[in-house]
Amino acid sequence: MKSEKVLTIGIDIDGTVTSPSSIVPLMNESFGRNLRYEDCFEYNLANVYNITDEEFAIWLDQYGERLYDEAPVHGTADQILRLWHQKHKLVYISAREYRHLDVTLNWFSRYEIPYHEVDLIGSHDKLSSARKWDVDLFLEDRLENALQLSDALEIPVFLFDTPYNQGTLPERIHRVHTWEEVNSMMQSLFPKASYSLRG
Repeated sequence: MKSEKVLTIGIDIDGTVTSPSSIVPLMNESFGRNLRYEDCFEYNLANVYNITDEEFAIWLDQYGERLYDEAPVHGTADQILRLWHQKHKLVYISAREYRHLDVTLNWFSRYEIPYHEVDLIGSHDKLSSARKWDVDLFLEDRLENALQLSDALEIPVFLFDTPYNQGTLPERIHRVHTWEEVNSMMQSLFPKASYSLRG
């Protein structure tokens, strides 16, 4: 662990930097449903909306650009990431496809969210990318990813609390509810590596 040096922080985008509820209104509009974010009890929204995986893939192919463009920032993610950028290497590792790089970077620019690397891998298996960037810590909303990364890399993972990632967590995975909580926990785990929001 590079406790005396700058941290390399791996960060998921959707549901972590963007609001985890942002996909629901668009899916409701598309499929004529009136579900709430709280109804999304599992990560696979095809099951939640009672459609096939293929139908969801077709939908995401059609609406992905709009979804990524319109997603709101998750709480104070933008403020805290600007603080972290001064001291740490921020590497965004996302299951988004590479063809969505432009809309992703434009969104980052619009909200003044800083980055060092943006790795759109087109897959939920983020382990090889996290290894490639040698991350010290990961921020995620998908439970399966958090379990895999914390176990294989033996690193802390901050898991943003959602209806679809409930369950008992192993010691290295820390459930968090806000970005302020993440920043506070950063100070506990890496005392020399984080900033206070109050400067």
